[in-house]
Amino acid sequence: MRNIFNLKSSFKNKLFTNSVWGVVSNIIQNILFSVFFVIIARIYSKADFGHYVIANTLYSFMLGFSSLGLGHWFIREIINNENKSTLTNKFFKVQLLIGIFFYVINVIASYLLYDNQMIRTLSVIIGINIIFDNIINVIKSLNIAYQEQQKTFLLLTVEAVLKFLVGCLLLIYKLDMILLSLILIGLRLITLNLFIKMGSSNSIGLKEIIRVKIDWTEIKKIILSNWSFIIISSLSVVNWRIGNILVSKILTIQDVANYEIAFKFFSLAYLIPIIVTSSLYPMLINAFKDGPEKLKSLYNKAYLPLCIYGLLSFTFVYAFADYLVPFVFGKSYNDTALYCKQMFYVMLIFPTIFLQANVILTLKLEKFDMICNIISVLVNVGICIIGFHFYKSLTVVNVAIFTSFFVFHIIQDVILIKNKITSIKHVLLFYLFTTIAIAFYILSDFYLNSGINFMLFWAIILIIGISQFKKIKIAYSTK
Repeated sequence: MRNIFNLKSSFKNKLFTNSVWGVVSNIIQNILFSVFFVIIARIYSKADFGHYVIANTLYSFMLGFSSLGLGHWFIREIINNENKSTLTNKFFKVQLLIGIFFYVINVIASYLLYDNQMIRTLSVIIGINIIFDNIINVIKSLNIAYQEQQKTFLLLTVEAVLKFLVGCLLLIYKLDMILLSLILIGLRLITLNLFIKMGSSNSIGLKEIIRVKIDWTEIKKIILSNWSFIIISSLSVVNWRIGNILVSKILTIQDVANYEIAFKFFSLAYLIPIIVTSSLYPMLINAFKDGPEKLKSLYNKAYLPLCIYGLLSFTFVYAFADYLVPFVFGKSYNDTALYCKQMFYVMLIFPTIFLQANVILTLKLEKFDMICNIISVLVNVGICIIGFHFYKSLTVVNVAIFTSFFVFHIIQDVILIKNKITSIKHVLLFYLFTTIAIAFYILSDFYLNSGINFMLFWAIILIIGISQFKKIKIAYSTK
């Protein structure tokens, strides 16, 4: 029982080290990336900024498909496979070829979906990132498998610094949007080379990747044997990016900008749970080797902190978005704060969704995770289509996203209950606590200053948490 309060040193050290590396480097990266994003939003017209956002959205959408969702598969296989070198080289080659294929698809899609020549040109340039990202993601997966994420975080920080310097250049001299995109592609090429040389300990080069012999039959075999991973990865991206694409086709260019800014704040918030759960994934696999109870124990240790973090993120944004958004992006984006608050309702369940998805993959139940993703996307798209028919507003997209992930979370709960990783009591307590806490917080916000309400709310949570922890510790110490 005392293990509840004393994590194994190996678990604690690896998780702490990788998480600290991830959190610190990602804070630095995203401060720099966010400054660059803010500069673009402020310097360029809403039309140019909107076109840039649409091109990036299309690229991000295709990127979700281009990796074919094989990252989790590769991590699991590289841990269990003795011939790691051959597996790695083949995976590199597959990702390179598929990246080129989806880049072509990206260009074709931009011409089919949009008549605007600027969007098409930007898509041709920005879409090159698909090829680069596919190769970089292989090295990221290697580093996760070997618990060496610090290499990934360091190189991504270098990229962020370079991008920040380009942003500083824009403050001095405004570049044409196309020229800016070309410069950014040049920076990604530098990052790619650094990843290949440093991220892989100089053991891999582009020549070695190209020389690896792998035929289309083998590629087909890998894809067909792991098709559930492909669907899982693709649909998780669709859930977010389909909203922006629908907005770009149905609503205004201003709505495109509002959605992207709200998503930018959201993407900053979900970095920590992504980093933590990514570090946990190899540990979940190893824990499962020791038995279901070990896996369940590790799952429970990670669940509560992720739950609390989601609540903290939502309450913070709900309290300060009205001040933060216009301060960062300018008064012309005052209305964006409302949509930012709406989007952050998803953070109440998003961190634990990542954890539960990794547990399901660890149990080799990826087909069930795939079903979760399919249902989630259908709910999302269905609500968007019906909602836009009656109500032309960005709120429709935010409601659709929250509902789709809520359904996703419930299905995950059912799967984990059936596999005895969690219990009905645990699940009901999560939803009951979250609902009561949010209802109390929003209600009190009508009567108190938002900042004061935020501090009082978390003071109460902290007091309750400390008192409960002491009671549980005393109870176990007497056993």
